[in-house]
Amino acid sequence: MPRVKRGTNRRDSRHKTLELASGYFLTKSKLYRSAQEAVERALKFAYVGRKRKKRDFRRVWIVRINAACREAGISYSQFMHGLKRKILAEIAMEDPAAFTLIIEQSKSVLAQAAAKA
Repeated sequence: MPRVKRGTNRRDSRHKTLELASGYFLTKSKLYRSAQEAVERALKFAYVGRKRKKRDFRRVWIVRINAACREAGISYSQFMHGLKRKILAEIAMEDPAAFTLIIEQSKSVLAQAAAKA
């Protein structure tokens, strides 16, 4: 049976893992097995972190909107009827005058709804 050479597959795979592990402490950046474990763990945390980031930003937006609403004399829960948090957080930070107009519109809609009920 003829001899089969695999080419550079194994070396390339190991090199890629060690490249990802560069900068890790001691053997985690030098030895393949330790590096493989560290890289797998890091990739797992990175995946979870991408999901957490969305959750964290939502909390930040809510806090910003609530603070701006309280200054204008309305609660967050009353203000959030069909409005988008991300855009409102940006407006509350960048343009307080426009945010005040939005709050006034929200108050008038709430007053109309209360009058109907």
